[in-house]
Amino acid sequence: MRTVAVVNQKGGCGKTTVSINLASALAEAGKKVLLVDMDSQSHCAVGLAVPEDQIEQSIYDVLISRSRNEPIRLSEILWQISDKLELAPASIDLSAFEQQMAGIADRESCLREVLDEVKDQYDYAIVDCPPAVGLLTFNALRSATDVVVPVETGYFAMHGLSKQLETLSILCKRCQQKVDVRVLASMYDIRTKMSREILAELRSRFGDRMFRTIVNFNTKIKEASSFGQPINEYDPASKGQQDFHALALEVIGAEAQQQSRRIVNSLADQLESIGASANELLQMAKPQPIPPRARESKEQSSEPPKPATTDQKLSEYYGVSQMEGAVVFVTLYPRAGKVEIAGDFNNWQPSANPMEKVGDSGVWQTKIKLPQGKYRYRLVVDGHWQQDPYNEVTELNPFGEYNSVVEVK
Repeated sequence: MRTVAVVNQKGGCGKTTVSINLASALAEAGKKVLLVDMDSQSHCAVGLAVPEDQIEQSIYDVLISRSRNEPIRLSEILWQISDKLELAPASIDLSAFEQQMAGIADRESCLREVLDEVKDQYDYAIVDCPPAVGLLTFNALRSATDVVVPVETGYFAMHGLSKQLETLSILCKRCQQKVDVRVLASMYDIRTKMSREILAELRSRFGDRMFRTIVNFNTKIKEASSFGQPINEYDPASKGQQDFHALALEVIGAEAQQQSRRIVNSLADQLESIGASANELLQMAKPQPIPPRARESKEQSSEPPKPATTDQKLSEYYGVSQMEGAVVFVTLYPRAGKVEIAGDFNNWQPSANPMEKVGDSGVWQTKIKLPQGKYRYRLVVDGHWQQDPYNEVTELNPFGEYNSVVEVK
């Protein structure tokens, strides 16, 4: 089970909205999901139409019961939201949790112990954290494998964000576990110059620590919350639903990306091994006799070329190259079902240039004949637009993201 903590010290950035709709989108994608509300305001219950007056026990009772040696099972407090989604609601009692647990050993591990008992029953646990870094948030981080930091693309978005990420990094180190912390741009209004500039700045500062998905400003999402429904139930055709569906797929795909990195690293190790073996063979090989004049000429020649680095060797396998009057694109996505290329050479139509999968290796490639000139493009992986990870030449586009660039000579 992967545990995703949704964290931000700043209120009003959409933590609960992200938690509810991400959990629901993951459930819609066929994953078994547990939504845990660790905020004493109990907004997850409100956003899912769970009557507050009917919540007899909350996550507080489960957590506190362990310190009293009268453990309450998590299943006793759960609310069934849909076939694949269950909610562990919060209550106002959580505001006293830190005081109640003062002096208790391992008090920061209460939630992890609770979730460990049900880890075989769910694919994902989404934890909505309070707008403060206290014992409740630390419990969430202690149990998390992933951290999502929603950031509103408004005037105060950048203020303190770097410091907050630094704080989260320190807390994660204290947890003595590896946690993937990523920033999610939310409430993005493409119509305003400020939003576009802030998104561009976020991309520039946090690059690979950001989700590709952007949650756009959408009135339907707010309407859905007021009716106690996730957006995929309230308006399945809305832009908000598309955003959270894309976010869920990106969260699911994170494991595939880690696998891709492992494959690339494995390939790098193999290349290094091949290179080392080749060098040994060259040293062992008996040299041919060299005439005196030729030997003198060779001795006066420049130093032998340095061996190719791992990155140089990898570039021979992945990226962009030009041969036989065409541009060859090669990339690695082992879990992808479809990879396409969209660029100004095909009017940004992905279907015009689908890539071909090479066997079962996860390698995708295509060859496009292009006249001389400079071209901008993006890869479209299972519907998700992104820059080419194996092409370092990029340009910022009007949407605050990066296009990959190739120059045909």
